[in-house]
Amino acid sequence: MSNYTVIVDPLSTGQEYAAAFRGAGRLPVAVLSAAEPPAAYTGSWHPEDFEQVHYFAGDVQALADELRRYEPEYLVAGAESGVELCDQLIEILVPGTGNVPELAAARRDKWEMGEALAAAGVPRLRQFRTADPAEAEQWLKENDLLGRRLVIKPPKSAAGDEVYIVYEDGDWRERFDRVLGRTNKLGLTNDAVLLQEFAEGNEYLVDTYSVDGVHALVDVCRYTKVAHGDKIGIYRRIDFLAEDDPEVAALWPYTQQVLDAVGMRVGCGHTEIMMTPDGPRLIEVAARPAGGGHQLISKLATGDNHILRTVAHRVRGESRSGYDLIQQVRGIFVMAPREGYFRNREVFDGIDELKSFHWMKILYDEDAVVPETVDLFSCLAWVILLHSDPATLDADYHRVLEMESNIVIADA
Repeated sequence: MSNYTVIVDPLSTGQEYAAAFRGAGRLPVAVLSAAEPPAAYTGSWHPEDFEQVHYFAGDVQALADELRRYEPEYLVAGAESGVELCDQLIEILVPGTGNVPELAAARRDKWEMGEALAAAGVPRLRQFRTADPAEAEQWLKENDLLGRRLVIKPPKSAAGDEVYIVYEDGDWRERFDRVLGRTNKLGLTNDAVLLQEFAEGNEYLVDTYSVDGVHALVDVCRYTKVAHGDKIGIYRRIDFLAEDDPEVAALWPYTQQVLDAVGMRVGCGHTEIMMTPDGPRLIEVAARPAGGGHQLISKLATGDNHILRTVAHRVRGESRSGYDLIQQVRGIFVMAPREGYFRNREVFDGIDELKSFHWMKILYDEDAVVPETVDLFSCLAWVILLHSDPATLDADYHRVLEMESNIVIADA
């Protein structure tokens, strides 16, 4: 048995793997998929947490040869940027123990996800990938989508980065040109654009853990988003649902079909689904832990999370069939209305006196220049509320929104 655990891009909430594996008696080793982490993940990169750090320089075989000294029995992807490299290394170092290698692209590229669902007969949204606006227009005409509401985004991005909505009769070409060729927040150049029909309905996240192709729920949440210009929607709040909730029952069979279609057989799954009038439809699926601080609130709500589930399986051979909702949790994403100097952190004074208050993190100092909140990467603060009474949660949630409405942002 190896004493080491290799984690590819232990960034975002994947940074929590180091302490979790070390606490279970394994020595964490980090692999970074580039010389530096993507700019969006810089603050979560802690090389001092690891026994050794290895860097991918373009030669997967050479990197695998470096890692053989640890005699790894498995490898774990910590963040979206490490999913593809992790898959490649698994097939060299411990072949046959990971997800279906032939479907690796479908676990990372949103176009390939849709193609995999179509091949498996799983309902999906209509979509098209191209770098040619003329091809895009032809596809829109053929599918009677020209002039209708659309979503335009990169095939590979994360956390709502560069995901735009085009309203009826809006200028889809302007958003197309905005995405194409741009370097996104994961450091990738958008060499194509994904056009997708707009999905109306309630959005959910379904977190899972798979062992030998058998999928189990870790948590299920309902998103609330707010429109913000031409952005698809800014995350406003997240509410956890009990496993026996009717909404979960409606989502779970479809989620399992999605996981099978993209070749998920082992490890974390993070799936976002829209429940439309025609039934559930995939937004995207990821083969890594949920990010954005989700591991913290998942543990508060259920006593478990992706990180703990991974360690239990990999180190102790344990697996669970589902989850228990042990307390009501609401996560709130606090937004900056525009870019500029954040002048009044004191606007949140007294928030800790709310009956349901549990935790808050303000991501910027007083007088710092803050970005306009347009996605998860640019939130101003996070708030977590806990309470057994839904009415108390609602009242405190609206009090937080009142505080947010009084934020002062001065011109930069």
